[in-house]
Amino acid sequence: MGKAGGGKGRPDLLRARLERGMTQEEAAAAVGVAVGTWGRWERSEQGIRPHSRRKIAAVFEAEAGEVEQWIEGWALGETSSWPVAEYGDTSTAASVKSAALLWRYEMDESRRHLLATLPFVPSVLAGWITAWNYGDSPQTVALRGNRRTVGQADIDRINEARQVFGQIDDQFGAELVRPTVVRYLDSTVTPLLRGRYDDQVGSALMSAAAGMTLLAGWTAFDLNQHGQAQQHFGQALRLAKTGNDPLTGVWILATMTRQAIHLEQATLAVWLARAATDAARRAQVSPRVMAFVLTRQAWATALRTKPAETNDKHSAKQVERLLAEAENAYAQGPTDRDPDWATRYEEVELNAQGGRCWSMLGDHQRAAVRAEAAVTAFRERIPRSAQFNQVHVAEAYLGMGELEQSLAAARAAIPATKALTSARSVDLIRQFAGRLEPYKGSMMVREFRDHLNHELAA
Repeated sequence: MGKAGGGKGRPDLLRARLERGMTQEEAAAAVGVAVGTWGRWERSEQGIRPHSRRKIAAVFEAEAGEVEQWIEGWALGETSSWPVAEYGDTSTAASVKSAALLWRYEMDESRRHLLATLPFVPSVLAGWITAWNYGDSPQTVALRGNRRTVGQADIDRINEARQVFGQIDDQFGAELVRPTVVRYLDSTVTPLLRGRYDDQVGSALMSAAAGMTLLAGWTAFDLNQHGQAQQHFGQALRLAKTGNDPLTGVWILATMTRQAIHLEQATLAVWLARAATDAARRAQVSPRVMAFVLTRQAWATALRTKPAETNDKHSAKQVERLLAEAENAYAQGPTDRDPDWATRYEEVELNAQGGRCWSMLGDHQRAAVRAEAAVTAFRERIPRSAQFNQVHVAEAYLGMGELEQSLAAARAAIPATKALTSARSVDLIRQFAGRLEPYKGSMMVREFRDHLNHELAA
């Protein structure tokens, strides 16, 4: 965040310093950095970490959103700064205020548009992970006063609603359900968070709110609104921290890993995956949850090292070891410690994700078998997963040099792509079409591309 700006500098940061009558030396001393560092900040030659942004806000007596605008040059208001500037404060009051503001902005048409255009910002992850790993949860989650009393029945309704919304997302894609999710957060979850509850109910409420916020982020991710998704993932992690719920934190970190994989941010994906795995081990999660996070770590590792391309045998063995560990964990079977969200990650789903790893390891035959099994399992129940895996079948056959079978598999994915309201599903099949460039002289390829373009434009 706040990387070099092509020589444009950060004129708003310079202006803010001058308006306060401070020299570079004075500003640097007040914030606690070297004067050379401050100079590089103003020239946009060096990024500014979250903890330094908080210090600038305190020294300049400015709102966090204003500091973000000075640094990034965006008119982001408060939205960009919530996890960055205030993540260290995980008190119930602070987390509730931050979450409610995010959801209210989602309901404002102009601010919702602003959120949707936010970029994915890798550098904020350091602050989030540090706060998650080393920050303290509040001593009490309870809220008192003359407010509506919140009970377990309210929490159960949030969790039930999340499951229903998640099923709609799986069936039809994110665009159909996302407005309902954010409206529910604003109209139903916010009043509950502002209600009256004891520590036990408060912790469960924070976890339920974190799960629903994660779904809001996931649906933004499915629509390729990656900065907006990132905001919700960060907010979900903060709510889980406030509720002292490491299990939900594992779920969120693993989902953040999936976004980084999609964006091909390989180093970040590995970092997030390791954070999820470490958190899972500390929390002594159930075997099936551990299988889920280990598979994500294998996928991220394979993306970063690309063993089939680099012929890196050491990294190939590392990926294989992670996959074997995941399979062994899953084979231990379900337990009463499995959270409700873990039931979605059934064996065929884990095998399909493992298939992505095998593809990067160069074993396209094994990748094809796993993807085809997933298509069969998900075709009626989870159309989006079926569509993704149908394209993965096409990719696997392409990797084997079976062009005709590859194109036939890809053609079979087009109707589902049209039916879904998922930007990711469209991107996936268009990316496959791009991989056909070496075969562009083939009549079969030209016909497939023409057919794809016609169908997606219809």
